[in-house]
Amino acid sequence: MLTSGPVVVMQVPEILNVKEVRNFMEELGPLLESNRPRIVLDCSQVRSMESAGVEMLLRCLEEVLKRDGDLKLATLSPEAEVILELMRVARVFEAFQTCEDAVRSFNAIPADAVPQNTPWYADVFGELGVLKQAS
Repeated sequence: MLTSGPVVVMQVPEILNVKEVRNFMEELGPLLESNRPRIVLDCSQVRSMESAGVEMLLRCLEEVLKRDGDLKLATLSPEAEVILELMRVARVFEAFQTCEDAVRSFNAIPADAVPQNTPWYADVFGELGVLKQAS
């Protein structure tokens, strides 16, 4: 596991079967439960991925999104790319050519710069009160 500031980079095992997924999740689990986790999974070593591996990736993404974080994939091996495409989940993940690119993508907008109490539509429509006055 590598850390780059608030971003954690983890190497995904070569074979993602049920046993390896269980071992990997033991290490990754505590990170998923942190506040606003920012995780990059380095998939360069992946040579074989079973459905348990795809399910693990989706579960990890779901957990980090629940906590206002994000999970990104980096250096997808050709094998991993094919499996994600065949399972029709490739578009769910943000993937980058290098780990450095993935880490930099987190720094494009610092997590602290986004106010957590402002509704998502405020930038587009303004405050709700203004909308009500207009109608």
